[in-house]
Parts: sequence; structure tokens; C-alpha cells
Amino acid sequence: MMISRRHVIAGTAVATAGLALPGWGQNLPRQKLSLVAPPFLPAHEQATQPGAKIIEVRLFTQEKEMVIDNEGTKLQAMTFNGMIPGPAIVVHEGDYLEVTLVNLATNTMPHNIDFHAATGALGGGDLTLISPGEEVVIRWKATRTGVFLYHCIPGGDMIPWHIASGMSGIVLVLPRDGLKDGAGKSLHYDRAYYIGENDFYVPRDKDGKFKSYDSPADAFADTLELMKKLIPSHVVFEGRVDALTGDHAMQAKVGEMVLMLHSQADRDSRIHIVGGHGDYVWETGKFSNPPEINLETWLVRGGSAAAALYTFLEPGIYAYVNHNMIEAVELGAFAHFKIDGKWNDDLMTQVRAPGPIKADPQEARKP
Repeated sequence: MMISRRHVIAGTAVATAGLALPGWGQNLPRQKLSLVAPPFLPAHEQATQPGAKIIEVRLFTQEKEMVIDNEGTKLQAMTFNGMIPGPAIVVHEGDYLEVTLVNLATNTMPHNIDFHAATGALGGGDLTLISPGEEVVIRWKATRTGVFLYHCIPGGDMIPWHIASGMSGIVLVLPRDGLKDGAGKSLHYDRAYYIGENDFYVPRDKDGKFKSYDSPADAFADTLELMKKLIPSHVVFEGRVDALTGDHAMQAKVGEMVLMLHSQADRDSRIHIVGGHGDYVWETGKFSNPPEINLETWLVRGGSAAAALYTFLEPGIYAYVNHNMIEAVELGAFAHFKIDGKWNDDLMTQVRAPGPIKADPQEARKP
């Protein structure tokens, strides 16, 4: 077999064993998965009775200019399916995921995909490196349950640049019998949301204003120098500041259990719901491990995704943040949950409204 640049990424070569055998898997039923934009997940069963399927998805890589904050700062973004983060993919343990990856002809660079849930060939990266105007199809078996990252991995400096430009998403591999608590009791969620956290590195000019560029290639040198300093200009959820606030806040009702999936391809993040908790948290995102319970804040390790379940007990607006509050408030890692329902005074009540300080004889005698 001739080994070309396409087959070598970071020193790893594709073996002929990576090629599909004729007639493989033809007897398995097939299902096309309709992908949706985050924070939503595709329609899916939480537990499933039928046997394994081949789940078909189509992902395309697209280079495009995107606005990432309320001041109009522009990023020369690289995306899966034109969005940051890329869409969530949902399968069950034992299913096969068959992915058609397309590199749009309008792009300027090679792209590929590394599935953290897959085994071998750089998670598929070795088998999927394609130039603009090409497509490739791979299939892999979901053998481990959990929520896993996927991202572009084209080699060298291109790896951190493509990831920091937006090229990541998740695959949710559910147990066939659904989620369980530490005692083996089934857990059912009423709603599910996917929050993708990204750190962006937009260079500034000599006056401190964010620069804009005509193409990814024009932005590369300046962006790489800034990335090496490990100081992001933006840390955001869903690709831009305020993407999940106001009219775009995630919604639920009092008494509903919500599944929250959170990914970060590069940096550690510390997730906290202001006024809420994590009832069940798979901090490493892997469902073969029992969930921790009653957490106030949970770590999302860079290069991974975490899963948490919480039943909202009071109505109102909840801030969902990276609890490095500098990154939340100043850089954009901030979202809202809007919860409808009836207030429970037993959980919290305002005993006295704000007013003038009442004199306390004991305090008056203090020096």
C-alpha cells in the first residue's frame, strides 16, 4: 500500500487492516440520525430494547467568519456543520456509527475527525483526512458508554489551531438499559442540553482592538502566537458570548430532571449552577462509573466531556457558569436556565425585605 501524506498524521500510518471488509455489517438495520444545533440533542430513546444498529450521520467541515461577542468581534472559524460546537451525536452501546465526513469545496484546508469514543487510527483521524471537495466514510463500534469529545486533528500546528477555531463536538453513548444511579436504579431525564465550551484567541492591534482577517490563512500567524501564550481572548458557551441567555436561555419546569452535557476540548472548566446543584454527576463523563451525588461544582477536564442530572426545585433564572468567575463574567463562559413553576417557601423565603438597619443595643456598645 502506498503511504502518502494523507495517511500519516503525527507519525501514525494507516494499516490495510483499517479498511472495511466486503459485505461487513450488511445484515444490521440502519438508521439515519437527524442532527440538530446545540444546545439540543437529536431525538433518541434513553433505553432501547432492539439489538445493535448502524447509525448513519453526515458531518461537513466549513470554514466561515463568525461573530463571537456583542461588540462584533469576528473569528475566522472552522466548524462541523457550520456551528460551534459541532452537533451532538447519540448512539447506544454496541451500535455502529457510520460517518460521512465532507470537506466543502469552498474550504481552504484539509480536515479530519478524531472520535474519542472510537478505537484505533487516531480515533478515525488517520482514515478521514480529506482535502476541500472530498468526502470519506468510516464506521466504528461504540463499545464504551459515556459522553465523548470529537474534534479535528489534521497534524502539527493545525491541531490546536483547528480546535481553538471551533472544531469539536460530542458523541453520547448511552447504555442500552439507560442511565443508572450508584445502586443500579434507573434514572430518566425530562430534557437534555449540550453546552460546548470553547476558548478563542483573537489577536489585538497596537491600540488594543480586536483584529479581523479576510481568511483563516491570514489569521494563522497572529493567532498561533497568541495561542502559545495560553491567554484566551474569549471563553464562551455555544460559540459566542450570551449564546444561552435571555431569549436563548435553556428552559425547564420545576420538578423536571435535566441532563446537562458539557465539553471542553482544551482547558479545564469548573461548572456550577448558581442556586442549584448536581444531583448525579459523572464528572469524567463515563456511565460505567457510578455518579457522584449532590455536587456544588464539577470539573470538566480539558479534552473531555462531563454529564450531570439535576431536578430543578424552584422557579426563576439560574446562572450556569464556569466558576472561574473571571472567565464567566469577563470572557463569556456564562449561560442561563429559565425555570417555570411555583415557588416553594419551605426551601427559601425572604424573611424581611431590604430596609434601614435596625438599632441593636449590643452593637451600639461595641468600640
